[in-house]
Amino acid sequence: MLEAKLLEAGTLKKLLDAIKELVTDANFECNEEGIVLQAMDNSHVALVSVKFSAPAFKRYRCDRPMPLGVNLTSLTKVLKCAKDDDICTLKAADEADVLNLVYEAKNSDRIAEYDMKLMDIDADTLQIPETEYDARVTMPSAEFTRIVRGRPLCLGW
Repeated sequence: MLEAKLLEAGTLKKLLDAIKELVTDANFECNEEGIVLQAMDNSHVALVSVKFSAPAFKRYRCDRPMPLGVNLTSLTKVLKCAKDDDICTLKAADEADVLNLVYEAKNSDRIAEYDMKLMDIDADTLQIPETEYDARVTMPSAEFTRIVRGRPLCLGW
């Protein structure tokens, strides 16, 4: 059984929104250490590697390793139903074919629950070597988004 509770759905929403254009279908590999997503884009140019360690969740339980094969476009649509500050709980039973998502409002008694059909995705786990980099870049996320989306910077001349 998997149960992973995030204090803010916005974290997962922003992450998936950033990678949904690169990767269509992917496995979330869940184990006692956390949830990992590794995938290549269709042209095998871009590599996506995301890890949510167990301490990143308010509550995390994974009884046995399990892959959760999802269509990221569909998952993004389901996550749009949550407000950014909603508590988001992901649940899946052992041998599950459904991912259950529960959104709880922090300031009211609103609860929304969705089931999403899981996919059987045949994907190899990628061995990504640890790499030392010569530089570290720190910038505001808005600036990074502007660069990635290729929008010009308005300097207000």
